Amino acid sequence: MNIIRTVRSVAFSSIPNRTLSTTRSLSTPSAQYTAFEVNDKTGIATLTLNRPPVNSLNLELLTEMRNCLKDAETNKCKGLIITSSSNSVFTAGLDLLEMYQPQDERVKSFWTALQSMWMELYGSKIPTAAAINGHAPAGGCLIATACEYRVMLPNFTIGLNETLIGIVAPKWFVSAFLNVVPRRVAEQAITQGKLFTTAEAHHVGLVDDVVNTKEEAIAKCEQFIASFKNVNPYARALTKQQFRIKELQELEQQREKDLQIFLGLIMQPSVQKAMGIYLEGLKKKSKKQ
Repeated sequence: MNIIRTVRSVAFSSIPNRTLSTTRSLSTPSAQYTAFEVNDKTGIATLTLNRPPVNSLNLELLTEMRNCLKDAETNKCKGLIITSSSNSVFTAGLDLLEMYQPQDERVKSFWTALQSMWMELYGSKIPTAAAINGHAPAGGCLIATACEYRVMLPNFTIGLNETLIGIVAPKWFVSAFLNVVPRRVAEQAITQGKLFTTAEAHHVGLVDDVVNTKEEAIAKCEQFIASFKNVNPYARALTKQQFRIKELQELEQQREKDLQIFLGLIMQPSVQKAMGIYLEGLKKKSKKQ
């Protein structure tokens, strides 16, 4: 479900601390692909995805994300913002290398980690927001729609485009998308594998606002989270749960079935062949650059 044409890399890049005087890092020493900081003045946590070049979601990144989401609640943060260290990609989605000619136990752990991360984010008791500072196809769109608020920079794309490589978006992917856009728009877009431009996404309500810089996006997310300052957090959390409990319960009750459907789908010869062709194309393109 990684539909951005860039080859995966395991190099790391540093993430500048926006507010050194007021933020503290809660990242564990073992964190490789994320940075997790809390602003002591606002109480808002920022989770920055940092797996260059395109933040492909592998087992380790998904596990780190889930841990950070749990830490945000444990530390009683006022809210959580998810963004990217990249200037061009929020996250390109699921790492195809986890699904192409997969190792049996690892691919099961991979999908289970994705389920767990999504349930933690979608069901989070605290306000959540996505500062989308780059392309967000497939799994990137899944993360964004699991948040309560989305703000995006211009000239990027977002959407569930799994059908383009023969993969079917699971029901819970679709459910989160349907929470944000009208059903007819969702059906057409997902069946076509459509990626919305920033302007198109704003027009259909897939994103709530458009700004020009990452700093502005973070500020907009902070404003959204701050809008709940006079709302009882317990009442807010329970009210949010009423809107989202159906999707969470459905996945919880059918996690094993969902896993088996996923395994059956990706092991289809036609799907494996399509992923192989796609990955080979990425390698050739990388060599030319």
